[in-house]
Amino acid sequence: MASQQDLDFTYSTIDQVFRLSIGETGDYSGAMYNGDFSLTLEQAQAQKHQFIADSLRIRPGSKVLDMGCGWGPFLTYIKHQRGAIGRGVTLSQEQAEACRNNGLTVDVKDCRLITPDDYGTFDAITCIGGMEHFCSIEQWQAGEQDSIYANFFKNLGDLLPTGGRFYMQSMVFGEQLPPFDSISLQADPDSDAYYMALMIAQFPGSWLPYGPAHIGHCARPYFKLVSISSGRLDYIETIGQWRRRFRAFNARKYAIYVSLLPRLLTNPAFRGLISVFRKSPNRVCFERKIMEHYRLVFEKV
Repeated sequence: MASQQDLDFTYSTIDQVFRLSIGETGDYSGAMYNGDFSLTLEQAQAQKHQFIADSLRIRPGSKVLDMGCGWGPFLTYIKHQRGAIGRGVTLSQEQAEACRNNGLTVDVKDCRLITPDDYGTFDAITCIGGMEHFCSIEQWQAGEQDSIYANFFKNLGDLLPTGGRFYMQSMVFGEQLPPFDSISLQADPDSDAYYMALMIAQFPGSWLPYGPAHIGHCARPYFKLVSISSGRLDYIETIGQWRRRFRAFNARKYAIYVSLLPRLLTNPAFRGLISVFRKSPNRVCFERKIMEHYRLVFEKV
């Protein structure tokens, strides 16, 4: 799994930048437009939250665990719109502190290690973008990816009753993934290999699942798949909306950008992360089908 340092690099570094751009409980995962790209980002995120809550049958009093809760957008939604009892976990200290400051119950904890002894069981569980960080490149190279995912689903099953539901959405590798040994920041700057190298720089310590079938295979025999939908086009639009907001001027935000310049000069990986201001590697990878994005609803058997 991505290390604490890796996750802090990806999320804690941009904590203040994100909140100044998207809002205190903004959602840093793909929105849900369902083909209507006239929706605002906030409307599309709310539509996604409604879809998740409906899919998980969340109602007043439901006990819900949000794994990798980010800045708490889904916890905020189910608290105010569904009257549910939400708890979140994240590995980012800054995210957890921001969530608590906004009245949410969030701990700094590895979601893969949660047992009923920690919080009891739940009526529903979400993991919105968390699986992207479960397996590192080194673990994939060692042949450990399937066992990592299978163990996660086994532990997850202990936290839900029979019939309890789990929602996840994740970036996954697509049909145009370049060979691993070609991926390099020294590759042609318009090549698939180069954009994948930028993705690795942006999300160090992470290696994605090989499509939704890979995830479904690892979920058996603990869960059955209830529904699946692609969010690739939605994510392309979401990224475009984020980029406009990250670039929008705010004095405090741009002061943070300036403070990051020493890292830009000394850290090649950080230079890759900064490159997203020129062209988003996420968006290019989705456009070229190097990566896909899926929403999956599982039910415990």
